[in-house]
Amino acid sequence: MTESVMDSGTAVLNVATAEPEEKPLPARAGPGDGRTVRVASGQGFWGDWQEAPKLQVRRGAIDYLMLDYLAEITMSIMQKQRDRNPEAGYARDFVPLMEDLIEDLIAGDVRVVSNAGGVNPEGCRTELGFAFADKSLPRRPRVAVITGDDLMDSLDDLIAAGHELRHMETSAPLSTVRGRVAAANAYLGAEPIIEALRQEADIVVAGRSTDTALTYAPLMHEFSWRKNDWDRLAHGVVAGHINECGCQASGGNSLVDWREIDLTLPGYPIIEAEEDGSFVVTKHPGLGGRVSWSTVAEQLLYELGDPRDYITPDVIADFSTVQLRDLGGDRVRVAGVAGRPRTDKLKVSIAYHDGYKAIGSLTYAWPDAVDKARRADEILRGRLAHLGLEFDEIRTEFVGAGACHGPLAGAPPEDLPEVTLRVGVRSPDRHAVGRFSREIAPLILAGPPTVTGFAGGRPRVQEVVAYWPALIDREVVEARVNVETIEL
Repeated sequence: MTESVMDSGTAVLNVATAEPEEKPLPARAGPGDGRTVRVASGQGFWGDWQEAPKLQVRRGAIDYLMLDYLAEITMSIMQKQRDRNPEAGYARDFVPLMEDLIEDLIAGDVRVVSNAGGVNPEGCRTELGFAFADKSLPRRPRVAVITGDDLMDSLDDLIAAGHELRHMETSAPLSTVRGRVAAANAYLGAEPIIEALRQEADIVVAGRSTDTALTYAPLMHEFSWRKNDWDRLAHGVVAGHINECGCQASGGNSLVDWREIDLTLPGYPIIEAEEDGSFVVTKHPGLGGRVSWSTVAEQLLYELGDPRDYITPDVIADFSTVQLRDLGGDRVRVAGVAGRPRTDKLKVSIAYHDGYKAIGSLTYAWPDAVDKARRADEILRGRLAHLGLEFDEIRTEFVGAGACHGPLAGAPPEDLPEVTLRVGVRSPDRHAVGRFSREIAPLILAGPPTVTGFAGGRPRVQEVVAYWPALIDREVVEARVNVETIEL
């Protein structure tokens, strides 16, 4: 196979040469009114670089700041936080960020669309109110809260009504793990965000919105795209997919010329969209990073399954129709995206408790570092067996000797300066996992020689939170959704 699964239209990636081959770009899909809407990406996950949204707002003109905080595991973490503290359960980084930026946002007429609400959007807005209370502002900011994605309180009723919430891969019904469910959230689409913008919200605080909607919902609002204008919506989905991982579309985590990309103060991606759906990916001038055919193409392929069947709550986008043109100067044009009608289902992200785990490590130095690490693993496993401990899984990695690539790495060199033995166990029995955590340190004196890297203490026993993807009839969820906008 000499071409990638994604035909860029203007540049088809040839795997043999790893270079784009230029092709003419077809005519644009339709006339626009010449207006451009700029949606800037400021966060790609909870814990992303906090300076990025500040640079997006302060280094150039934008219309919307998109902040994506949530992943499947993030929802379960937030639910655990709220279980301990009813006022928690949202992205706490978001509040001081908004406190820092609110004057700039109002002055620049920049609206924020985020899913920072996690499992407690109302709590997030309450904290924003406290943060803004003492600020002297030209007007009071309007903050919208979107609720209805959280299904935890209604799971039993849903199951009793025949919604089995079967696992999308195993087909097992949720009832098999119902007692261990920690969080259940449906992925909402664009409509609640659009309603918040209609209510003149300056800041939108959603829970489990689909990541891409944080970008395409503002475009639907600004351009009044119809709900069945599948091709325009598909363009919006592609724009959202490019935006949702932050700097990954503007030079971060890029395999192409990575040594030459300055990421000290990178510019995060900005979508400059037109009414017909086509858009340009760019970044603010004067900042690091890079927007090129390669960086955008890499992000398009990130976490992509069937490129012809990218399903969102609002449209199915066909990524095999995407056309890219590198315009130079950190500008890449995207057009030609085809869409199909949305499905009658919404995806539900469910997290459930699945036992306990612990991970420990020791480092062995030259000579014979690999052999020492392997021998230590044999000794450890023998001692666990002697203690009669059983685990669902014992996993060993030899970091530095092929752990990342496995058998593809081949045999490690004999003169490796050091190798880290990393062993993890998982079990429903917390006692067994705790006993394992006490068996790492004895290897220091009662194991192979030249060991180091043991200053961190015993491995910590942690709960395992597993992921259960399911589908549900969309009308069941959409009837519950509420949007409320108030001044703070």
